[in-house]
Amino acid sequence: MDRHDELVKYLNAHQDASGVVVDINYTTDRLYQFDFTASNKELSPKDIADTEKFDRWITARLRDCSCRYGIGGYMEHRTLYGRSELFNAGEEPRRLHLGVDIWAPAGTSVYAPLNGIIHSFRDNNHFGDYGPTIILMHHLDNLTLFSLYGHLTRGSLNGLRAGQTVQKGDKIGELGNMDENGSWPPHLHFQLMFDMEGNEGDYPGVCAFSDRARYQANIPDPELILQFKKATIIKADC
Repeated sequence: MDRHDELVKYLNAHQDASGVVVDINYTTDRLYQFDFTASNKELSPKDIADTEKFDRWITARLRDCSCRYGIGGYMEHRTLYGRSELFNAGEEPRRLHLGVDIWAPAGTSVYAPLNGIIHSFRDNNHFGDYGPTIILMHHLDNLTLFSLYGHLTRGSLNGLRAGQTVQKGDKIGELGNMDENGSWPPHLHFQLMFDMEGNEGDYPGVCAFSDRARYQANIPDPELILQFKKATIIKADC
C-alpha cells in the first residue's frame, strides 16, 4: 500500500480526526471554482501582473456569483506565474500548481484541520512567493503528513515555536493582504506533503510540468482534507 492509499484508509477509518481549514458551512456555502489555465481569456498577463486589478477581478467574481470562497488549483497548469521571476528561472518555467488555493478576504481565519505540531514557519518575503508561511506535522498512526499554509498575515507568525502542539480546530493564522502575502489577492495556499525533503518554512508550491510525477507522488490531493465537494461548487459563469 503506498502513502496515498494509507492516507485515504486512515481518513476513512477516522472520520472525526479531520476538520475544516476555513470556516465553511457545506450545506449553505457556495464555492467558485477558478480556472487559471490558458483557457481563461478574461485575464491578460497585464491584468494578473497588476495585483490590485487582479484582486478586484477575484472579488467581483465571488460577489457576482454569491460565493463565499473561491477554490481550485491542484495540479493545475497555470499561466499566471509569468508575473514573477520567481517562477521563470531555469530552462523550464514553473507553472504547475501543487496545492489548493482558497480565495477569501484578508483577515479570514485559518484553522488546523488535524492534530499535530508546528514543524516550521517563515516569512517568504519575495514578490510572488508565499509571504508568511506555517507548516504543521501530523502523525496519523504510522503515517507522517505535513500541511502548508501560505499567504498569511505576518502577525500569524508571532509567538510560534517549532514543536508547539496544535489541536484540530485551533486557529493558526489569518489570510494576509497583498502588502504582506507575497503580493497576491488575499488567499490561502493549502498543500499536503508526505516528506518535507529537508525544507523548513517553505516547500515548492509550483513546479515545472516535467516534474509532475515526482511531486505528485509526494503531494496528495488536499481535497481529501478539505471535502469541498460537499458544498455547492460553481464552475461556470453565473
